[in-house]
Amino acid sequence: MNRYFTILLIGAVNFGIAFSCGSCSKDDSGSQDTPQEETIDPVAVTKTNATKIYMHYMPWFETKESSGNNQWGYHWTMANKNPDNVDANGHREIASHYYPLIGPYHSGDKDVIENHLLLMKYAGVDGILIDWYGTFDLNDFKALKENSEQIIDMLDEVGLQYAIVYEDRFLNDIVNAGLAPTVTGAAKTDLGYMQSNYFNDDTYIKINNKPLLLNFGPIVLQTPDQWTSAFSNLSTKPTFLTLWNESAEAGSNASGEYAWVYENNANLNNFYVNNLPNLDVAMGSAYPGFHDFYAEGGTSTVIGWTIDHNNGAILDETLSMAQNANLNYLQLITWNDFGEGTMFEPTAEFGYNYIQKVKTFAGVQNTGNVFTEISKLYDLRKEYKGNPDIQKKLDKAFSYFVSMQADKAIALLNEIQ
Repeated sequence: MNRYFTILLIGAVNFGIAFSCGSCSKDDSGSQDTPQEETIDPVAVTKTNATKIYMHYMPWFETKESSGNNQWGYHWTMANKNPDNVDANGHREIASHYYPLIGPYHSGDKDVIENHLLLMKYAGVDGILIDWYGTFDLNDFKALKENSEQIIDMLDEVGLQYAIVYEDRFLNDIVNAGLAPTVTGAAKTDLGYMQSNYFNDDTYIKINNKPLLLNFGPIVLQTPDQWTSAFSNLSTKPTFLTLWNESAEAGSNASGEYAWVYENNANLNNFYVNNLPNLDVAMGSAYPGFHDFYAEGGTSTVIGWTIDHNNGAILDETLSMAQNANLNYLQLITWNDFGEGTMFEPTAEFGYNYIQKVKTFAGVQNTGNVFTEISKLYDLRKEYKGNPDIQKKLDKAFSYFVSMQADKAIALLNEIQ
């Protein structure tokens, strides 16, 4: 979808003529000024680092207002947290060691999406990699798909790209629920949907002229024959990346692998030294740490290790490793997995520190310090959500942000306060 931002530039209008135009003749109509339309398209951020930087993104958050059952979504609550409880700092009780700067949110909220994508754009991120569970109406998959497509709809407006990270872990559950005859049949349905609705988008990431597809695994489809069958109806086979050390399970269907986060940075170093030279396509990773909430959240999931954030030192180290590896592609892990504590999204604990480090790594030029101003746009969206006149001004500020005219956007925001 290609949408553009239209700003009405009102010329000098004679209000006497305007209000009495009912008595104007056709000959008089040419004397009236008419609004002109200025089309503002997104402009790419200027960067010095040629590495393509992609952000892993979770679309799975729900609030009481969005969930359909007046309950907070599982990813804010896990088994034992209640976001209706608010502490002395105004923070809701959520299932995380960290707190989003904008508070817990609905992933399909357009104001949230606008905030996230603008912050990423100004940090030098090229696109997002959406964690995607498929098309079947099982568990919360329908909401995840709807949220994902709300995000996708705004990407062209901001000037970012996207690709899918396909989760095959629930294919057996889909078959057991009677929704598909076989696991490969279920995967074919999902992949057919991707081809019809995503792969041909102008904003969909292409590598080697083929749509990029990542798989978080494989977990269920663990043989080359299964992946060959899953891809058999696609007109163009994707550039397909599995998790590190797993590409053999997809055989020749795999174009390469991507790194993840595990235990310590030694695993990442091993990927760069031993895997990367032998892969046609390799995607590195950088992360700020790993500190999950599963035990505290009352779940049965046991991770057994953490990577302390160490005041940003882990992110510095993993970004440095990426730089030294001369990567073509880098995945940032993750924007918003609050349950595992890997988030780049601004938090009460770390502020904008992590996206500022990404901005420095990317070599973003001539943008100034606008992260707080982008957050101001979000705050004003919520404060004046019932005021259409102010929302129009905020739409205009958004269009200035995406066209890299931040000074004009900030001036508009300051007028509202």
